[in-house]
Amino acid sequence: MRVAHRVADTDAEGPGRRFALWVQGCSLRCPGCCNPELFDAAGGEDVSVDALLAEIASTAGIEGISVLDGLPAEQADLAALCAGVRALGLTVMLYSGYTRAEIDARRPGLLASVDLLVDGRFDARQPDTRRWIGSTNQVLHFLSDAYRPDDPQFS
Repeated sequence: MRVAHRVADTDAEGPGRRFALWVQGCSLRCPGCCNPELFDAAGGEDVSVDALLAEIASTAGIEGISVLDGLPAEQADLAALCAGVRALGLTVMLYSGYTRAEIDARRPGLLASVDLLVDGRFDARQPDTRRWIGSTNQVLHFLSDAYRPDDPQFS
């Protein structure tokens, strides 16, 4: 995978304590994006899924990972990473500028290993005050029973 940044233990990128992984490369290039330095697919570093899984597994006390900008669904090995994280007993939160339908069309089966999905292109003209969501046109999808929409942390 092309990896731009990672933070082993944060509570800022999703529910609970999470391993946050920012991938490199985004073809959408939404105007007003807070991470334009991640647009270039040639940036960052190549890190194998096995190496990432070992790093995630060695991070004590986290409940899952959050995969963020560039555009995670453009990473060919994202499904393998998500499945590996779930096999570790952890949850997966995915942020994507692609919609759920676009992800299903581009990467069939990927969302089977995702618990939470924030989808839709960021629109700087529609700022959102919901936690973990950038613009009002984006949708938070609950794709497993790991989290519930009526949980106050999602308000």
